[in-house]
Amino acid sequence: MEKLAIVVPCYNEEEVLKIASKTLREVLDDLVKKGKIAEESFILFVNDGSKDRTWELIEEEHREFPKRVCGVKLAGNVGHQYALTAGLITAKDLSDVTVSIDADLQDDVTVIEEMIDQFHAGNDIVYGVRKERKTDTFFKRTTAQCFYKLMNFMGVKSVYNHADFRLMSKRAVEEFSKYQENNLYLRGIVPLIGYQTEKVYYDRKERVAGESKYPLKKMLALAFNGISSFSVKPISMVLGLGFVIVFLSVIAAIYALISYFTGNVEPGWTSLILSVWFLGGLNLLAIGLVGQYIGKIYMEVKHRPRYNVEKVLSSETETDDAH
Repeated sequence: MEKLAIVVPCYNEEEVLKIASKTLREVLDDLVKKGKIAEESFILFVNDGSKDRTWELIEEEHREFPKRVCGVKLAGNVGHQYALTAGLITAKDLSDVTVSIDADLQDDVTVIEEMIDQFHAGNDIVYGVRKERKTDTFFKRTTAQCFYKLMNFMGVKSVYNHADFRLMSKRAVEEFSKYQENNLYLRGIVPLIGYQTEKVYYDRKERVAGESKYPLKKMLALAFNGISSFSVKPISMVLGLGFVIVFLSVIAAIYALISYFTGNVEPGWTSLILSVWFLGGLNLLAIGLVGQYIGKIYMEVKHRPRYNVEKVLSSETETDDAH
């Protein structure tokens, strides 16, 4: 029987952590009773440098349920994608299969059983996919749909309406661990692994407690990181726009010459100023875009650790480590 690890990245989740722990423990107990996972299955909370009592609560849960609740304490705040990666890499050596889910419990925990069934059916990766977005605001729903369409247009391989609620087998996580880039976008990396996959569908719920840790600013940053980490199409688009402007400039030059030789020359202050501002803005945009890619190269070639693990609480040992 396979040993399941439910990986839960946490940042300032003291309001919801106890609820999440109780809910997920009940899920594990139910799956164990049904004979679908091993008794040694556990929850792995990853503390992403929280400023509240999140880690203290994780330690309390571990002391009360040492076989069921484990924890990873990162040395500082590194962000959701890195924290989730730290949890997956840690769980890889302690389990046979992992399920990643956010602490807010907006993802439906009842479909974890269906994920396990799909895993037993031979799937190495099972994506949790939202059926619809009725609980989202009009703005969030519209921007999310635009985001997925944009990612598809940019050639980024991703699963529509899927975030980070997924099951991964041990060998899938081992393959994922070989992807060493610093600019992490798991929703784009996981589909590249290439093993047999399946989807399970669910309705997303309201957040149990606390506030969302993904405001608009972070969502936009994640979107840009996903595009720039997996596609050079934006640079190609800027290049194409440059060719279009050059073509229009040639037409404008021909028009100017004809006007000059026919004596129909008039001052064009407005058009000149607009042209200067437009081309100047375009140049800055192009330089900035290229600079973003160069910045990513700069971050990658330094090969700095993506995260530092300060402490690991498990049913077997408590260790200090770094990655």
